[in-house]
Amino acid sequence: MFNKTREQLGAAHRWVVKIGSAMITNDGQGLDNFSIDAWVAQMAELHRAGRELLLVTSGAVAEGMRRLGWSQRPTVLADLQAVAAVGQMGLVQAWESAFAHHGIQTAQILLTHEDAADRQRYLNVRNTLRTLLRLRVVPVINENDTVAFEEIRFGDNDTLGALVANLVEAELYVILTDQQGLYDKNPRQFPDACLIREGRAGDAALEAMASGAGSLGSGGMSTKLHAATKAARSGAFTLLAWGREPEVLRRVAAGEDLGTLLRPGQSPLAARKQWLAVRLQVKGRLHLDAGAVRALRADGKSLLPVGVTAVEGRFDRGDLVACLDPSGEEVARGLMNYSTEQALLLIGKTTRRIEMELGHMDDPELIHRDNLVLVLADSRAG
Repeated sequence: MFNKTREQLGAAHRWVVKIGSAMITNDGQGLDNFSIDAWVAQMAELHRAGRELLLVTSGAVAEGMRRLGWSQRPTVLADLQAVAAVGQMGLVQAWESAFAHHGIQTAQILLTHEDAADRQRYLNVRNTLRTLLRLRVVPVINENDTVAFEEIRFGDNDTLGALVANLVEAELYVILTDQQGLYDKNPRQFPDACLIREGRAGDAALEAMASGAGSLGSGGMSTKLHAATKAARSGAFTLLAWGREPEVLRRVAAGEDLGTLLRPGQSPLAARKQWLAVRLQVKGRLHLDAGAVRALRADGKSLLPVGVTAVEGRFDRGDLVACLDPSGEEVARGLMNYSTEQALLLIGKTTRRIEMELGHMDDPELIHRDNLVLVLADSRAG
């Protein structure tokens, strides 16, 4: 199991923080601006210290219910989507105002699960999030409920947070919930329930301990454990912690033993290598010159068109391709920013020529280094 101390984990550079509706809306009584301000003050401190933060926020449905004067969560899909749209207005305003008080820019991102399932959309979202982080902007992310094809399911935002952690390869996924963490049995029913301090994401024994869904939010502890399993696929640690814990995010950053820490089974790099090697089918091949191979291997650079000498196969933006050295040996795999037809036009061209050749420039590189994994000699032999 991938090993890090709490102190090392607290110093992680890239965090995804998910806050549930019960926390944000004070159990349905309306947006809890006092708590929002407190969480943002802690995130602002982490931001100033150089960390990259992405916020996944629930609460749109609960806030919309309050604004419309509804006491019962709707069950009809159209009603759910409408109430979420109403509540999203207040939700975004609250987060934007709180971060602006600390001089931090935010960006609203609305996603669906299809955005992660489709390779082209996956790449677009990933590139957008990466650019926002580079600009020191905090993305405020929620599910795009108004265009969802199916009912707003239990645990969607827990799962959405895990997908975001996968997208940006976050080191730490913090879920702030209405429980101290995972207990060996339901603490609301059993006073002698014991808190589980650490475990492995995906452990069936832990999932058996999880309680069912609550009444207001869209998921219970079980959905959070499933989300931790998904986050672990890209090597992320998941921490389940009580959102009302005083200075909870500061204390996590300081390495305190709070909540339940769920560890991944492998490092982020190993997880990403496995994903690129096993989960996706290679759709094409790029032949590289010696300079491009050196830039990838020795310098950790992105792949630019100027270093490509030939293109094979049929692929679209977001598809996986293999990169070959002049002798035909595979040196890397990565997700393409351009299609076969576009890549053929760009062979050997400098980045400045991309717009001249295509009439536009989506990205300055064929494969960004964040979407590229080197293939070692021993793995080729195996």
